[in-house]
This record gives sequence, structure tokens and C-alpha cells, in this order.
Amino acid sequence: MPVPILKQGPVLIASVRAALSDSDWEIFRTALLAKIGQPKVKGAVIDLTAMEMIDSYAARMLRDMVAMLRLRGAEAVIVGIQPDVAFAMAQLGLRMEGINTALDLDEGLEVLHRLLGARSMHV
Repeated sequence: MPVPILKQGPVLIASVRAALSDSDWEIFRTALLAKIGQPKVKGAVIDLTAMEMIDSYAARMLRDMVAMLRLRGAEAVIVGIQPDVAFAMAQLGLRMEGINTALDLDEGLEVLHRLLGARSMHV
């Protein structure tokens, strides 16, 4: 199941709408990294609002995608982590240290725009 990735100005918005298989996560990662390479794209919001559960592979993949986006010069925010997903991640010891998160898409876009603004001030 492909993950839709929309472009809104300098930001990509990717909405994970259902549980993904390991190969779906890899396809998503490849597509997101390719789109980050487009002109004027500076960041991404990964929306997990529709995800009701997460496994260790998916959590590692998210963490790795954020690291890869940073290596490509972009910022990322993960939004919409549901309470049960957060609980499961904590119980499994899956940490997201250093990764920007927000409750919803609006807040995530605000965080991302702040990060992008701060980064451009340091260039």
C-alpha cells in the first residue's frame, strides 16, 4: 500500500493510512528520500494519525528516515502518534530521541516552519 506524499510549498506531507508491511516501509522511505531531492523541498511531516499499532521495524524505519532526511539537508516532524502506539513504543523501549514530534498536522507544520526558519538564520 503506497503512502501518499503531497507537496505544500517547501514541505512534503506523508500520511501513513494503515499498517505497512516491511517492504511497504522500504518503498515509502525510497519515495520520500527521492522527493526530498526536488528543488525547494526543505522538510517533511510524517503523519501517523491512522496507525493503530507499530512494531520495532516500523519504529526503527521512522527513526532512520528522519536521520536520512537530515543527511539530505531537510528537517522532519512526526505527528499523530496515538496513545496506544506511544504506550507500545515505550513498553518496547523504542525511543525517538532527537526526533521532532507533534500532536497533529497543524502543530507539526508549525514546528517544521520554526525549524526551517531557525536553520535559514544560521546559514
